[in-house]
Amino acid sequence: MSGENKRPIIIKRKKVVGGGGHHGGAWKVAYADFVTAMMAFFMLMWLLNATTENQRKGLADYFSPTVALSRTSGGGDGALGGRTISSDSTAVDVGRGGVTSTTFHGSTEAENAELEAVEAALLGRGGESLLDQEQLRHVAVRLTDEGLVIELFDLPDRPLFEQGDATPTLRELLGSVAPLLREQRNPLALSAFTAAEPVVTRVPRGWDLSTERAQALRRTLLPLEIPDGRIARLTGHADRRPADRNPLSARNNRVEITLLRAGSNP
Repeated sequence: MSGENKRPIIIKRKKVVGGGGHHGGAWKVAYADFVTAMMAFFMLMWLLNATTENQRKGLADYFSPTVALSRTSGGGDGALGGRTISSDSTAVDVGRGGVTSTTFHGSTEAENAELEAVEAALLGRGGESLLDQEQLRHVAVRLTDEGLVIELFDLPDRPLFEQGDATPTLRELLGSVAPLLREQRNPLALSAFTAAEPVVTRVPRGWDLSTERAQALRRTLLPLEIPDGRIARLTGHADRRPADRNPLSARNNRVEITLLRAGSNP
């Protein structure tokens, strides 16, 4: 009897698997990545909707690779201002080159540096701009193979031309830009563009109007000590090459003053 009362006691222990059993914690990492990606996506959508075309160009240039593939920069008035961190004028500061005799898009680095200095002075990079904040709203600057293009355009409430003549707004803009133009010896190309006309217009005047505005631009520059001999080309483009997708947009009413490169064909 005493042997029967001494049966062995068996204790069963349940093994608990850590981390939520077979589910584990990997789903939390995947969910966090998904939420982060969605936040980045919605921030991107917000930025696209809340910025202007020039500011978007500036953002694109800022994140461009070290070797600049695009020489276009916007005339935005924000922190970037259309500036690229890999531009030639900043290369000297970080020890990546300088003024050499090598060519870039058919021109010397020295010429590029001069044109970029004009661009920087207009947009106020590294100091005060020749233009105030209100004037900068009318301005976009870009460096092209042909030269430095200074684009002046209408705002909905501030046109540059009235009845074929320059408005005080355009005269003030040119008065601020003229000192830089006088410092350079590059020949100038003057171009004028217009917004498209409504279909119901009986007699389209796009070509005549753009040519008149190019002539008005030339006449306004002459008293500012920009000699007629520097003007190598004067062109009216009508509503061709619109700057805005909406062909009737006031943004398409614009003039361009191009500081031509030495080797450019007028």
